[in-house]
Amino acid sequence: MNKFRLSLLEIFLLELVLWLGLWLANDYLATLLTLIVTSIVLAVLVIALISELMERSKVPRKYFHVMWLSVVAPILSAALYMVLFGGTLEFLQR
Repeated sequence: MNKFRLSLLEIFLLELVLWLGLWLANDYLATLLTLIVTSIVLAVLVIALISELMERSKVPRKYFHVMWLSVVAPILSAALYMVLFGGTLEFLQR
């Protein structure tokens, strides 16, 4: 049986496309979600890394890489959105 597995690059590009779609659809919601989701995922990643340093687990390395990509993708998409639209957010203009 073939297992469908995505590479790290594919996961990153998929996340980037989803975040950019959210930014293009609604920059207010995207701003809130970027701040909230990124901080939560980063906190979980830091706690997981600290616990991994204290005692090795059987968690695959890919987990940590995917978590790191889940922190980088929203930040990069926000930066790309800001560059493309000149650093202006629509909800701040109203």
